[in-house]
Amino acid sequence: MPSTSTTPRSAIWLPIFAGLCASLVSIGLARFAYTPLIPSLIQAHWFSASDVVYLGAANLVGYLIGALIGHPLARRTSNKSALRLMMLAVTLSFFACGFPLSVSWFFGWRLLSGVAGGAIMVLVAATVLPHVPASRRGLASGAIFLGIGLGIAGSGTIVPPLLSLGLQNTWFGLGALALVLTAASWFGWPSATHTVIAAPSAEPSTMPTDPNVYLLFAQYAFMAAGLVPAMVFLVDYVARGLGAGAHIGALIWVMYGLGAIIGPVSYGFLADKLGARLSIRLVLVVQAVAVGLLSISSAFTALALLAVILGSFPPGIVPLALARVHELIPNHHQQQIAWSRATVSFATFQAIAGFAYSALFNASGGHHALLFILAAGAIVIALLLEQGMRLLNRRGRLQPVLS
Repeated sequence: MPSTSTTPRSAIWLPIFAGLCASLVSIGLARFAYTPLIPSLIQAHWFSASDVVYLGAANLVGYLIGALIGHPLARRTSNKSALRLMMLAVTLSFFACGFPLSVSWFFGWRLLSGVAGGAIMVLVAATVLPHVPASRRGLASGAIFLGIGLGIAGSGTIVPPLLSLGLQNTWFGLGALALVLTAASWFGWPSATHTVIAAPSAEPSTMPTDPNVYLLFAQYAFMAAGLVPAMVFLVDYVARGLGAGAHIGALIWVMYGLGAIIGPVSYGFLADKLGARLSIRLVLVVQAVAVGLLSISSAFTALALLAVILGSFPPGIVPLALARVHELIPNHHQQQIAWSRATVSFATFQAIAGFAYSALFNASGGHHALLFILAAGAIVIALLLEQGMRLLNRRGRLQPVLS
């Protein structure tokens, strides 16, 4: 590891910039730019409404696969090479999606973009943060995942004017943007990557045993299930469900993106001031209320405010969960193992929820409010899990390890 006391400022911020570009391209654009495109994909008759919804879930399934193969891929190459390869894969998927050859073709490329996002999520922090002084790692983590928020906000502002050029040119435009960001970050990755995580079977002693770690995995999983409906259906809910049109839907998505920009920084500030555990509890309460209100809201002002709150959740909980891992596990190597498993837990429930919500949406005849109510329920479950563990501790079923 380089000496942080003598590391030039540029050597610190260049990897952070590369990480920001990676999260922006692979999640901010690859996943979230699809949401404002849903009404246009349906109206242009590229695919049926039911197919478009399932194609959105393809990215979530890919994310799970990527979270599982990220470290094995890095072991065969290097962290830096794996990250570059995944950004190129996302860029290629954008251009490929400009050709609606078939549902399976489109599904495959949307799946690949998700694989890249999952792999980048488990690798980017482990690649960048060890090169950052400990005193700046909280800020660095927020800056890396700020890319997700910038991608969401960018998709809301870039997609509408691109759509005026046609749906195919919209995909090509997103591909060009991804290519520019990939090139800009190409030489920003650390010149010497750190050793990636060894296979879990080789080091069984590093498996986390603190029940709080498993509690975090479970909470993170239900958070994933709770954020999917707004993430996937918000624009369609406003544009078609409420009949407000694609323009108003895009405006609401910009507000969602604004919240996504605010999320990582504000959630990181909460973690610094209140601790990650209390911050997670507070955030879950606010999000459960916001998702519940979304199911009964139709006024633009209310929708805009709720969109900001809901938009802060997907990128904001990433540094918050990472901070909780660091609170619970002091060893860096074990932290990376726990973070990888937390990401897999998140990705698993996100993928399952993506298909479950899609099936329910089609079966209910496009009932958006039902999906938001179920999402609120998932967030409430995440909130109640900690209370359930407290009750078990009081009954002596677990060691009293809550701190």
